[in-house]
Amino acid sequence: MKNFVLIGAAGYIAPRHMQAIRDTGNNLVAALDKNDSVGVIDSYFPDAAFFTEFERFDRHLEKLKREGTTIDYVSVCSPNYFHDAHIRFGLRHGADVICEKPLVLNPWNLDALSTIENETSRKVYTILQLRLLPGLLALKRKVAANPGRVYDVDLSYLTSRGNWYYASWKGNKEKSGGIATNIGIHFFDMLNWIFGPVHFSEVHLHTHDRAAGYMELEQARVRWFLSINYETIPETVKMNGARTFRSITVDGEELEFSTGFTDLHTLSYESILQGNGFGLHDASEAIRIVYDIRNAQPNGVNGKSHGLAYLPLSPHPFGMEEMAEPPLFF
Repeated sequence: MKNFVLIGAAGYIAPRHMQAIRDTGNNLVAALDKNDSVGVIDSYFPDAAFFTEFERFDRHLEKLKREGTTIDYVSVCSPNYFHDAHIRFGLRHGADVICEKPLVLNPWNLDALSTIENETSRKVYTILQLRLLPGLLALKRKVAANPGRVYDVDLSYLTSRGNWYYASWKGNKEKSGGIATNIGIHFFDMLNWIFGPVHFSEVHLHTHDRAAGYMELEQARVRWFLSINYETIPETVKMNGARTFRSITVDGEELEFSTGFTDLHTLSYESILQGNGFGLHDASEAIRIVYDIRNAQPNGVNGKSHGLAYLPLSPHPFGMEEMAEPPLFF
């Protein structure tokens, strides 16, 4: 049994990590979040210590260390712009780290983390669950069996978010990385993993609630569209009461993967605990891709654009493009 601590216990994704820790037969000894709406812990680890202040959390871990309790893993589910600091904390505490996506916001942050990995002899892992989906594994095998063939791909990821999104850190591009980073990084990782490195990329549209573009990879020409606006979801999906739609079309053949995500964190943890899992190198290319998208100047919808990019744009619900906060520097 390994001992875990979790940073970001009140976040949306934290319960999947709690479940993965429990389902792999391990123990959560402590958790941290500045928000105290964490009753979900009772469903998994009611005896775990909980803190809303980092200083007391840090002191508790030091106390456990003096008493002989080793912290084997730190699971990081905090807001994106805290990931780098919380990963560093875990490594310097002598633990391996399992961090949610995106691992970091900027490519150069990975170099510093690699240095700390070497200094501490600990390891950083991230969750790239799309690489575990059977349908995508089959597609990767198919593409690998046809070297030199270039596929035409349409990628759609639509996941509805209410107005709360824009009042949270997720609605601030400086903190979340924007749409392409916050909701899209798994999909750009998947494209790179299956079809090879990016040779050309352009952004056609990038607003508060959607982004679209075109890229050419080693074995694919990709039109992509991401959105958090419910109005962009196909009517047939809305009729079923769904608020999320994930789809990839390869040479006109659709591979729909809106389901099958529920146990992938547990599978990811199993792989990590077996000494495998995805590390800094695995995450690096997708981080570079979304960094470039975030900093690109959109050149407008054109003949290479995804069909959904032509939908009418929506105003920011708060009457602004971004929350009015000073920029953050990393």
